[in-house]
Amino acid sequence: MATALITGASAGLGLEFAWQLATARHDVVLVARNEERLTRLAAQLEAAAGIRAEVLVADLSDRADVERVADRLRATERPVGLLVNNAGLGLNQRFVPGDLAAEESALAVMVTAVMVLSHAAAGAMVSRGRGAILNVASVAALLTSGTYSAHKAWVRVFTESLAVELRGTGVTATALNPGFVHTEFHERGEIDMTAYPEIAWLNAEDVVATGLADVRRGAVLSTPSLRYRTLSAVARVVPRSAVRAFGRYRRAYQGQDTDAPTVG
Repeated sequence: MATALITGASAGLGLEFAWQLATARHDVVLVARNEERLTRLAAQLEAAAGIRAEVLVADLSDRADVERVADRLRATERPVGLLVNNAGLGLNQRFVPGDLAAEESALAVMVTAVMVLSHAAAGAMVSRGRGAILNVASVAALLTSGTYSAHKAWVRVFTESLAVELRGTGVTATALNPGFVHTEFHERGEIDMTAYPEIAWLNAEDVVATGLADVRRGAVLSTPSLRYRTLSAVARVVPRSAVRAFGRYRRAYQGQDTDAPTVG
């Protein structure tokens, strides 16, 4: 029975990854900051699916905590066969007047932690000749939605580059690129999404199922839903000046003029 390690497992897509992997009979290592949520989830997964669920409390903006997770990925006892780098956050602020500490924290979680954990997982997996890494990027990687787009663009290109390096090793790397998903993500970031029509939204269950199916077939890029695959294709071929013009869209939020919200 393979073991999967999931970051950001206490809510949103991470929670759905935990459930789908557990019900597919994978042991799981649950990583997030909220110990109470993780402990409750672990008990539920073990009772419902009969698997082993480990709890690893870590703040991925803290380099020492990231290293503890990396150590688990390097462990030879109950080795991790699938790493899901899912942890992320949305910042409801412009970059220039915004809180730089918050920007640095977001960068640490969505870029540095992804790099460190992918390095640890890939090294251990290559030595065994098998394994998979799934990094959650976003269609925002093709847009200009502030630093979130920059972070996810890094994840996307990094994952593609990693996939090239891993070719022939038995280890794969996949970047999952969802659009808007019904989770706690935007609510926790205090981002008002009421203006967006229902057709723009995806269900977490479908996004995770697509991502895991693409991991199984060794796909490098996974974009759930035809509408977001179409959007991604358009974003790749239109002039970047048009993409930037779209990215300059502003809307009123809580009495302030803010950038368009992040996607995914």
